[in-house]
Amino acid sequence: MKQEKGKGIYNVIAIGAGTAGLITTSAISGMGGRAALIERNKMGGDCLNFGCVPSKGLISSARAIQNIRHSERWGLEKQEPIFDFKKVFERMRARRAIIEPNDSVERYEQLGVDVFQGDARFISPHEVEVNGQVLRAKKIVIAAGSRAGVPPIDGIDDIPFYTNETIFDRLNEKPESMIVIGGGPIGAELGQAINRLGVKVKLVEVFPQILIREDPEVSQFIRDRLNEEGLEVHTGVLPKRVYQENGRIRMDIVPFSEKDNPKAEIQTIEAETLLVAAGRIPNVEKLNLEAAKVDFNKQGIIVNENLQTSQPHIYAAGDIVGPYQFTHMADHHARTVVGNIVKGLIPLPLPKSRVDYSVVPWATYTSPEVARVGLNETEAISEKIPYDKYNQSMAEVDRAILESSDEGFIKVLTAKGTDKILGVTIVAEHAGDILHEFVLAMKQGIGLGKIANTIHAYPTFAEAVRKVGDSYNRTRLTARAKSIFTWLFQRQINR
Repeated sequence: MKQEKGKGIYNVIAIGAGTAGLITTSAISGMGGRAALIERNKMGGDCLNFGCVPSKGLISSARAIQNIRHSERWGLEKQEPIFDFKKVFERMRARRAIIEPNDSVERYEQLGVDVFQGDARFISPHEVEVNGQVLRAKKIVIAAGSRAGVPPIDGIDDIPFYTNETIFDRLNEKPESMIVIGGGPIGAELGQAINRLGVKVKLVEVFPQILIREDPEVSQFIRDRLNEEGLEVHTGVLPKRVYQENGRIRMDIVPFSEKDNPKAEIQTIEAETLLVAAGRIPNVEKLNLEAAKVDFNKQGIIVNENLQTSQPHIYAAGDIVGPYQFTHMADHHARTVVGNIVKGLIPLPLPKSRVDYSVVPWATYTSPEVARVGLNETEAISEKIPYDKYNQSMAEVDRAILESSDEGFIKVLTAKGTDKILGVTIVAEHAGDILHEFVLAMKQGIGLGKIANTIHAYPTFAEAVRKVGDSYNRTRLTARAKSIFTWLFQRQINR
């Protein structure tokens, strides 16, 4: 007989209904366990409501608009796109609404999960309070996610601004211009997309390059594209003050190298609106983690390789743990946690599941996209790791040529003298999709030689991956080997 909701003891309570919390509770319930899920805001968490889903919906429309703007590349008459800014945002929300039921309260209740909506607060290591009700569990999973960080700029609290958590639902009318603080993936993606919708965008980044985690050549490639499309990109500058004047937002910026110099030259930029995309902050403050005796710091909750906190029965997963704040990493965390919870049911000394950061892919959905897995060249040099490098231009890939998407490249690093893949960076349309053949190869220990010897359908973008393998195989034909083959071929003719 099913216990009354909220009564008795749960096998698992998950705090946060983002990817990690959803996967954990549905898996436990699906295996016959009793699971509770607590969410203070919207089911689906950041990804569904404020991140991956709406941003890619908006980017899709912006890409279509840009293609029309350059329709002569496809043999069509050159023309200006005709669109309604408000309808583009409505379309994005409609697309998101199709996905929303997958993460809804109704669906998870049907799956057997007890869903509670409200702020979760620990009152002991085994007890969580929500809306005045105390829930108890053998295991607890903290998956409370992160939120947009707001840099400490003088005046920022006195002006209206957007973050990724507000822009998709509150920006309805087309602004004439926008300042974007932050040149990371969120700032670069949204800055380009909104600029393509006819808004003059000014991007401000404190680091010397946008997309700071990428190689300089990758960053420069994307910056050049943004510049070509009319974005005004400022790097290596620090916002010192922001204020409103005559209905516009004005921002004083100084070179970062001169940030402590009171006589530093100030440049003022202005726009109608402001978007803050300057990093993420883990949601730890309201959880009362002290009552649970769970250790944490400003980066988030501290966990071991099994994702256990300082309390072995309490796990943490997703953005609140880091170091990779990706939906697919939250998915991996959840699977690791579920594995350990299930193994704990069996009275045998089974090895615990460990989180695996050895092969972590990610993509930035600018146009062209930037996709990465493993080491990039900057990291390899910094860590003094010997490597060989193989480059493949998309201009040599037939499908890319036919699609007028032949800008960009693939760069693969292998262990010196071998075909073992250390890392891959792709700058190209569909880079995020192309990357996964390399991801699988790295995970399963498949080298470039075997990739080259695998049949790839023609003409596809994936053929670019085979071409990289061919580049490796050509290096195996040394001058000595070629001379031997030349002799053998000549001998065959002369016999």
